[in-house]
Amino acid sequence: MGGLKLKTLAALAVILFVAACAERAPPPVVTPPVTPPTQPPVQPPLGPNPVPAGQRLSELSGWESSDAFIALEALRSTCTYKKGRQYANLCQAITGRDFNSPEEIKTFLDHNMKVEPLVGQGTLTGYFVPDYPASYVSTEEFSQPVRPRPADLVIVAGSQLTPPQAAARIAARKEGDAYVAYYSRAEIEQMPVTTNYYMRPEDYFFMQLQGSGFLDMPDGKRVYAAYAADNGRPFVGIAKVMQDRGLLAKNETSGDNIHAWLAAHRGPEAQEVMNANPRYAFFVINPDQTQPNGAAGISLPPGSAIAIDPVHHAMGDLYWIDANAGTLSGAFPIYQRMVAALDTGGAIKGKIRADLYVGAGKRAGTEAGRIKHVLKMYRIVPFVQ
Repeated sequence: MGGLKLKTLAALAVILFVAACAERAPPPVVTPPVTPPTQPPVQPPLGPNPVPAGQRLSELSGWESSDAFIALEALRSTCTYKKGRQYANLCQAITGRDFNSPEEIKTFLDHNMKVEPLVGQGTLTGYFVPDYPASYVSTEEFSQPVRPRPADLVIVAGSQLTPPQAAARIAARKEGDAYVAYYSRAEIEQMPVTTNYYMRPEDYFFMQLQGSGFLDMPDGKRVYAAYAADNGRPFVGIAKVMQDRGLLAKNETSGDNIHAWLAAHRGPEAQEVMNANPRYAFFVINPDQTQPNGAAGISLPPGSAIAIDPVHHAMGDLYWIDANAGTLSGAFPIYQRMVAALDTGGAIKGKIRADLYVGAGKRAGTEAGRIKHVLKMYRIVPFVQ
């Protein structure tokens, strides 16, 4: 009996040990379900083009070879300006939309916009935001003061001038009880001024043509000189003046060549040539601004923005430019693209007239100085069924 009892107890101990081990066994490994990779949302097909033949973007010369992303950037800039105005529905349609290819962008635009041709031909020029060295004090090299808007400059209706002018609004000054035209370039340059910023005269002249610029100061600071006002005098391009005087050949009047000549003849000789353009721009210094803005008050996308004449065109509208037969050596032969009207300029006058913003810096300046192309323009508006 004793031996049987011992065997029974031993067996029971083995059973309890095995049970205990079973209770302490690790839980089984559970493999989490595999999440399939996220797929880009599938945009619904647009179907047949609802825009009538003869009004489609795809029928424009150069549409097929144009840059779709330049067009999309133009539309997005327009959407930023006053919430897109007449383009508001299109702006809503592209909010959060992913375009997976240039072809998809073009198809969307072609199905949602129509073309309104503008009659006649004009001129396309180019502009850029220059980047120039400057000084806090006047020196022999940096002798040109960056002039702020004068306190006596006022804007009045052209009919208020003596003698009256046809302009709706124009810069003037008070002489007794009468408003008269503001001073010319030659007269302004003889006036004293208080400023902390000085430039090379030829650089300042070109910054006036461009409307703004970055100034690199000797202490490493970089400030932005923004257009503040102008004297209202008519713009006269000095390229033809220099050509007529035999200073530069007809096909060598690019911006680079004009700038080089003015630098080489800095002083009274160059100043006399610059004075042939009586138009004069004034500037305000913005030390903290890092990106240039146009007259629309938003950043200018390089290659997608133009300056227009606000008498004929609304700020924020979209246009197709078709410009070719450049007359300056080294120029790109053709500019065909969709752009947004985001800026104005003193020399930009007329219905078929545009100034293409090509960017900032020296390379952009070289390109801008070679744009003088015959221009056709088309207004691009939303298509409403």
